[in-house]
Amino acid sequence: MQPGDIRISAADLTTFCAAALAGAGAKDGDARAVAEHLVMANLCGHDSHGIGLLPAYVKHAVDGLVDVNATPEILHDKGAILKVAGHDAWGRMAGEFTMMAAFPKAEDLGVCAVTLSNAHHLGRIGAYGEMAANAGFTALFFVNVTDHDPMVAPYQGTDARFGTNPVCIALPPTGTRPAFLLDMATSRIAMGKARVAANKGLRVPFGAILDENGLPTDDPAGFKGFEQKGALAPIGDHKGYGLAFAAELLAGVYSGGGTIQPGHERRGGIRNQMMAVVMQPDAFGDISAMEREMEAMWDYALASPPADWDSPVVAPGDPERSLRKRRAAEGVPLDAETLKQLNAAAEAVGVTERLG
Repeated sequence: MQPGDIRISAADLTTFCAAALAGAGAKDGDARAVAEHLVMANLCGHDSHGIGLLPAYVKHAVDGLVDVNATPEILHDKGAILKVAGHDAWGRMAGEFTMMAAFPKAEDLGVCAVTLSNAHHLGRIGAYGEMAANAGFTALFFVNVTDHDPMVAPYQGTDARFGTNPVCIALPPTGTRPAFLLDMATSRIAMGKARVAANKGLRVPFGAILDENGLPTDDPAGFKGFEQKGALAPIGDHKGYGLAFAAELLAGVYSGGGTIQPGHERRGGIRNQMMAVVMQPDAFGDISAMEREMEAMWDYALASPPADWDSPVVAPGDPERSLRKRRAAEGVPLDAETLKQLNAAAEAVGVTERLG
């Protein structure tokens, strides 16, 4: 929490966000679900995918870049393969529809490869990983971004050619350990993190972004608000670039929704395409033996002596679980600039309530 930030309860943020989305035309149930999805991202510490996106969501609804009346649809169902069309529906609704369609097929066949095309912003992909893990499945996700200018430069490039293209891997909990959840952008930082840092007047790790001239910098000023001047850098240099490229192809090509290349229209919205592979662990062998091996590996990894005794080794998913408890009790920190943007977005669609 930075000086000048204030904390607001998750319940108050959800109510405010749902009212603004409803004011922009969202159905009441959808508005509440999308609001809860955004605020949960804040609770988990992923502020880049949280309520700070509300101004963009409201604008997209008003401008028709999300279809508030759309219903996702299964286009193709053959064997272990499903293809879902999002029809520009709210990402939360399309993502949940896709997972609920995949689970019975994975239960029956042991695995389901499912794609989702043309959904509005899916938000924190880890939410769908948690959904799978809590239902007892293992899942891998690859996501790309279209309908939007690119944000991430290729390795050794100087301008943006990719989205932040998340990759997520989730495994269910065992008898003694919680779910494993790896949820990462393939850029060094998410676009939203650059925006949040710019709003707060903070620096980012040097080289995480490139300026307008393609030079590495630590100044995120070009990403303030919802502008973009410059590009994000891929995580791990050529390795992150390779993952971003793979996500672009797996999600964009196999879903049929397309990639970010300029042959497709960019209206200024946020469309996601997704490829997910959902697996039933029982189909791979003795589940008890598998869980014992997972727990042994978990114990071994976390037993490494920490470089800083105040920061012990943790497993993927642990930081989110820890922060979720803290922020649920203490509230979500918001900076003055983000509060200003949120209140302006609500005012624009006739909501009289104000945060702060």
